[in-house]
Amino acid sequence: MAEVLVEGVSRSFGAHKALDNVSIAFPDGGFYALLGPSGSGKTTLLRMVAGFDFPDAGTISIGGAGVERVPVEKRRIGMVFQNYALFPNMSVADNVAFGLSVRGVARATIAEEVARALDLVQLGNLGGRRPNQLSGGQRQRVALARAIVTRPQVLLLDEPLSALDKALRVDMQIELKRIQREIGITTIFVTHDQEEALTMSDRIGILRDGRLVQEGRPEEIYDSPRTAFVATFLGDANILSGDVEGGGIRLADGSAITVGAGVAQPVDGRASCAVRPERIAIRPVSSAGSATGNRLAGRVSKRIFSGNATTYFVERDGSDPVKVHVQNAGQPALQEGQDVVLSWPPESTAFVAA
Repeated sequence: MAEVLVEGVSRSFGAHKALDNVSIAFPDGGFYALLGPSGSGKTTLLRMVAGFDFPDAGTISIGGAGVERVPVEKRRIGMVFQNYALFPNMSVADNVAFGLSVRGVARATIAEEVARALDLVQLGNLGGRRPNQLSGGQRQRVALARAIVTRPQVLLLDEPLSALDKALRVDMQIELKRIQREIGITTIFVTHDQEEALTMSDRIGILRDGRLVQEGRPEEIYDSPRTAFVATFLGDANILSGDVEGGGIRLADGSAITVGAGVAQPVDGRASCAVRPERIAIRPVSSAGSATGNRLAGRVSKRIFSGNATTYFVERDGSDPVKVHVQNAGQPALQEGQDVVLSWPPESTAFVAA
């Protein structure tokens, strides 16, 4: 396996700058997610690591060897596409064997390697079927087996789970992570799904408008986002803005918010902080006497029941509503129009840049 190192990479298409001086280290044997909205540059970066495109500036190395001008067929890369790109007229086994066949590998060796790859993805008994005889999840596994059968240095995944329904996606997330751990291959995974990125990856890089805006371990980015964009894009967050005061900010209604994490605290002027909806406790005014930490008063304007949880939107005079997620564990539901008090600890509050 090998570390992939991207340093100062830029790529433009006419006047559009798809990537702007991006530097990322993809650790050897790690599972790294590239996350961002459409047009952020994540797929462009993946294509350049694969060798389908080349940077205008910067370098790309795999295992310490520069590859930024090496064509795709000369890189030891395995790739799974969003639509799987299986050959419909070939059997499952022949689809998996294709990469070895074009390399001129001996027939006996191909049979052994195909059997190994199909067993790894738990499709060892389906080698004789055609792709149209498989479920969506099985076709995804065939594409994965074809990508790893050549024993590549790096595995690239371009939103491979997006065509699956929700239940199957969860199952395939578990399977994909198991296979990646078992073979220990350096994996770069492009997705627009924040939950997938959080649950599957060792590290996440978030791109916006061709720039890397934050990268790190999932829990690090989730708990300490650097910008309001990162806070609201990776998960859900309430953004509160006010005048800098002491160790936090004072809101327009006079409420003081103490901040315990995030980017460096501004010295003066205006600032913003983020707090996750699930970190906020919500109580009726009559039972809010024990609430500690940051406190805000408001009124429930909307209540959304979603089975295991309820989301409350709490209106405050002259301010955006605050969103609160509450697990449904038997406690009485609050009603729309009810006066409430919100509270949360300062350490659950992070300063964020605009």
